[in-house]
Amino acid sequence: MARRIEDYGLIGDLHTAALVGKDGSIDWLCWPRFDSSACFAALLGNEEHGRWLLAPRTKPASITRRYLGQTLILETLFESASGTVSVIDFMPLRNHLADIVRLVICRSGTVDMEMDLVLRFDYGVTVPWVEKLEDGTGLTAIAGPHRVVLRSPVPTEGRDFHTFAHFQLSAGERAAFSLTYTQSHVPLPAATDIEAAFAATQSFWEDWAACSSYRGPWQQIVTRSLITLKALTYLPTGGIIAAPTTSLPEWIGGIRNWDYRYCWIRDATLALLALMHTGYYQEADAWRSWLLRAVAGNPAQIQIMYGIAGERWVPELELGWLPGYDDSVPVRVGNAAAEQRQLDIFGEMMDALYQGRQGELAASDTAWALQTALINHLEKIWQEADDGIWESRGGRRHYTFSKMMVWVALDRAIRTAQEAATPCPLDRWIALRDRVHDEVCQRGFNTTINSFVRVYDTAELDAALLLLPLVGFLPAEDPRVIGTVEAIQRHLMRDGFVLRYDTKQAEDGLPAGEGVFLACSFWLADNLVLQGKLQEARALFERLLALCNDVGLLSEEYDPAAGRLLGNFPQAFSHIALVNTALNLTRAIGPAKQRSSPETGSGSN
Repeated sequence: MARRIEDYGLIGDLHTAALVGKDGSIDWLCWPRFDSSACFAALLGNEEHGRWLLAPRTKPASITRRYLGQTLILETLFESASGTVSVIDFMPLRNHLADIVRLVICRSGTVDMEMDLVLRFDYGVTVPWVEKLEDGTGLTAIAGPHRVVLRSPVPTEGRDFHTFAHFQLSAGERAAFSLTYTQSHVPLPAATDIEAAFAATQSFWEDWAACSSYRGPWQQIVTRSLITLKALTYLPTGGIIAAPTTSLPEWIGGIRNWDYRYCWIRDATLALLALMHTGYYQEADAWRSWLLRAVAGNPAQIQIMYGIAGERWVPELELGWLPGYDDSVPVRVGNAAAEQRQLDIFGEMMDALYQGRQGELAASDTAWALQTALINHLEKIWQEADDGIWESRGGRRHYTFSKMMVWVALDRAIRTAQEAATPCPLDRWIALRDRVHDEVCQRGFNTTINSFVRVYDTAELDAALLLLPLVGFLPAEDPRVIGTVEAIQRHLMRDGFVLRYDTKQAEDGLPAGEGVFLACSFWLADNLVLQGKLQEARALFERLLALCNDVGLLSEEYDPAAGRLLGNFPQAFSHIALVNTALNLTRAIGPAKQRSSPETGSGSN
């Protein structure tokens, strides 16, 4: 059985990231970028697909771990009868090189340690050519364009395409290992100054975390979520990926296994609000700039997601040689959802740009020209069916949430034009906004079940409709909103958490089965806040926080029966939702109230 998803911690350098298991094994790493072919892919198969184990030779009596203060430096403490040793893992911020540093420190007694390094490129397929460095300080491994250099004073030996080391440390002694990625055609990189790299990495993260403006009862977990979001940022472009992994299943043994190493427009507004509300305007501005660059061009060619630098071509492939996490296949790289039509992204895009203006990010004539072009295109296509927020592969339908977000797009464009006195066909936009609102209220609301529904003229439920009051489509106290929340609580709750929708009934083109969706569960808490049910909202929020692993990380979903995290990890959407719900519970005007407005429910119904 595979290690549980919650057994992993995250390290990263704002270009890529790695997952470190409780047992001291790094099982997932894509070098040199988040979306590159893996150097370690044991997470999706076995150790022969690449990993780096560094741990005591005998099974320790206990293992504990923590991040060192408010940083992304992970310490794992192994305690045994003979002694105690810690392994400190981090990725220094880059200075033209990509490094992983592993520092082993014996805290007491004497401990026998082992290292097993399995280097594999191209998602576990390619075995590199390994040679000792001439100066005896380590080895170099090359395969095609890739080169990895291992440096350590600890002697190593090669056997069966593995690199092994056995060494012993006594109290106060330490051993350092650095693994550096570079291109194979460039000169050998210089050795990493480990002490300087540690100090610089620690200083960077502590200084960054100290900039948070959040002050509240959940200080530690909110800061950890913000650090996680920062770690999922691709520094050169400002893009924020959904997760650093691919194909971690939404249900063990199922086929809902997707590549999340891309940037979704859908995350734009919520990410922007989480960052702005906690004082990170530089990151918010960089994310907005990424967004504008990514969608620039013909509005008819807008995509729901892009690569970390704004790439549009992300073809989906299946890697048949990888058995998948806990035998969950297929393993996919790329994501065919990039080719889908999802009308809701227009609403997220326009809301993100509007909220950026509200948050005092600099306005832009270029941005407004793009917004106008997007609205002009949306006017032509809004009545067409789409694939929906949850990226259904069962054919296009008229999703209520999609149409609601069309209203949001028009509403935010109208507000922007009115507040900035910007020329536009305002009367036409207002008329269309009212028309869309009327249609959603008539065809998207089922009077028999007293709830808005997933698809027009059906009785299907959808937790995405928890966003109805959060985006200002209707006020939280509207009987139809209250009815929708109650219907979701009755029919989409599992052990107190929220499913996206019922996969056993939905026509989404995939086999049934998935966990509860953590972001939707946070949205329910946000609704409870808006309804004034603060005690109930706090109780749900605390239950959600209890799902974080021991170092404060969340995946996309959770299996209440098995008590384990599911889906790609760590998940930006979950941590964004955590931050926003904490803000909603702490501040008089949190993100939920900011997205709503005095104009809530503009329309005739």
